[in-house]
Amino acid sequence: MSSSYGSLVKEAIVLLDKFGAGRQCLDDFIEDASNDLQDMDAQHKKFILDTVSGCIEHKKLLDIVISVFYGQNGKSLSRGDRSQFVIICYLATFVLDDIGFQRFSNIVKSLDIKKMHSFLSFFFANLTTWIQEEWNTIYDAAYVEEQWIGPLLRWRPEIAVLIDQLAVKISHGSQVKKAPIKTTEPQEFALTKPKPRALPMPELIPLQEKCKPVPNSTYRAPKETQIIEEIKQKNHQKTEELLYEANMKQFKCVKQQKSEHTKQLMSQIQKDLDSKLKFNTRYSSGEPSRNKNSNWSVKLNSAAILRQGALYDRHVEEELQRMERLTEGAREPSSFLQWQKEMREKDLQEELAKIERRRLEGRISYEEAAMARTRIMERNQKTAQLQKEETAQLMRRYAEKRLQEEEEMRDLVQQVAEGHKNSRTAKEKLQKFKQNIVKEVSEQKRELLRQALEEAQAELSRKFEIINEIRAIQSLPHVRLTIFDNTETAGHELLGEMSLAELKERLALLKEAQQIEQQEKREHILEVKQKKKKLLLEQLDTINLHKRALAHAAAIRKEKRKARPEVQQPVTQDEKLLALQKKLKDKQQERKRLKQIESNRAKASEQNTAHTVLNTGTHNEKSLGGKSWEELELNLERHIEKDAPYMVSQRETLMA
Repeated sequence: MSSSYGSLVKEAIVLLDKFGAGRQCLDDFIEDASNDLQDMDAQHKKFILDTVSGCIEHKKLLDIVISVFYGQNGKSLSRGDRSQFVIICYLATFVLDDIGFQRFSNIVKSLDIKKMHSFLSFFFANLTTWIQEEWNTIYDAAYVEEQWIGPLLRWRPEIAVLIDQLAVKISHGSQVKKAPIKTTEPQEFALTKPKPRALPMPELIPLQEKCKPVPNSTYRAPKETQIIEEIKQKNHQKTEELLYEANMKQFKCVKQQKSEHTKQLMSQIQKDLDSKLKFNTRYSSGEPSRNKNSNWSVKLNSAAILRQGALYDRHVEEELQRMERLTEGAREPSSFLQWQKEMREKDLQEELAKIERRRLEGRISYEEAAMARTRIMERNQKTAQLQKEETAQLMRRYAEKRLQEEEEMRDLVQQVAEGHKNSRTAKEKLQKFKQNIVKEVSEQKRELLRQALEEAQAELSRKFEIINEIRAIQSLPHVRLTIFDNTETAGHELLGEMSLAELKERLALLKEAQQIEQQEKREHILEVKQKKKKLLLEQLDTINLHKRALAHAAAIRKEKRKARPEVQQPVTQDEKLLALQKKLKDKQQERKRLKQIESNRAKASEQNTAHTVLNTGTHNEKSLGGKSWEELELNLERHIEKDAPYMVSQRETLMA
């Protein structure tokens, strides 16, 4: 029966590993496991499912013990054995009274003896110290002492005997491994009663192969959501920056300097004109680079060296062709390039004048819009003042009327409260009736639980009988013969059948042939590398030669350019631009005058509102007999919300 329970525990270990890897719902997992174990006996199936579900439900208590055990013995243990220790801890803590000590010892002996010995000695040595303290932090101390610590202490003597047996087996196994092989000696035949044959040592159960862990990408959130969130944050930050920039630069057009947008447009137009007029550039001498340290060494890879060498070769061919055309009588287009430069500067001046006119027109339209905005604000302020005066008059009318209605509502509330006192006696009777029903249901529940316990005990006794029968069958010896010859074949009569010695010889020859082939490949690769290195060195020499020639030509062009006088053409002023600038100044002066008038009006209106507030406050105090203005306002809002909840309160209208 020990091997049967060992196989059941292994099935439970596999299921617990699957649940830890899948992290799915417990009910769904148990249902799927029961469907997979349909061919198994009902009792064995129930034992496996109860063990797995119990380990998952008491995961917090079991993880406390297993985590510390791995912390102390983590070097000699693997993570794949964690489920094995969890199940043994669960059986010893929660199910030892139900299954009995004999079954528990058989289960422990069916697993790895050395690991079980170390775990049980660790668990029962620290049971009443830090393990009990950690469990008390999760559950009540009295409950832990009564349900778990007490039963384990009662089983401690039997567990100590089991631990000693495991230690003896471990020491015996080590001695058997170290003892030398003894030769058999013949003994004389004696007609005596033969001794009973000793039971053979149980074979070590092979460790379960490690399952391939599920990749992290299966349970990792998709990257698309994270990328979308990052893009949203960047866009939000960009909009905030643009809004701040727009708020800070909205009055920048008032200044006389050009805006950044205008400068960007001018530079873009200049680039477009240059790109359109850049034809026959190979005949023109470009401007040399202004970097003084132009001879700095740059590290190039092989591809860059080959590309640059091919480029210089193509330049050399083009230069040779140009020299051939010149010798045949062709001319360089120097006069055409001068006319091209003049036309380009003329177009640029016209484009700059157009941009300046557009800028001035935009500023004038902005000034006109600002003046129109001030006029609209004045009109809105007048209408708002009239609405405030009308609401104040309505509030004065309704204040006294609502106070009277409030007193009437108070009287009605008192009458209703007196009628509710009679309903308390009826509630007390109903509560007593419910308590009687609860007592009857609890008595019926106890009777059903007692019947279920009797059925479970009968089922358990029947299981004990079956276990004893299976254990007697499994105690029979097994005879195994292990004789193997390396030079003989398996005898399957196949065409390519070989013995182990022949197979090893052929593998050695194949390995030697592979080494020779690899050596030839290495030599070929070294030869190709040397050829490539030689080619790169040649290309580097040509590149350095061309660089020196280009630097010399650039220095000559720079000296010629310094000798030429620089010609500066002033920007022509247009009559339309002058007229627009004058109009803009007039609009700005008019807007300043409107702002001054508006500020004077605001000061005068503040003084008038202060006088009116003082006068209205004294008048209301006299008319309402000592009631403050705030109390009247709150009462009016309360009654308006009761009668018509869709109406806007007076405070909200004032805030608006």
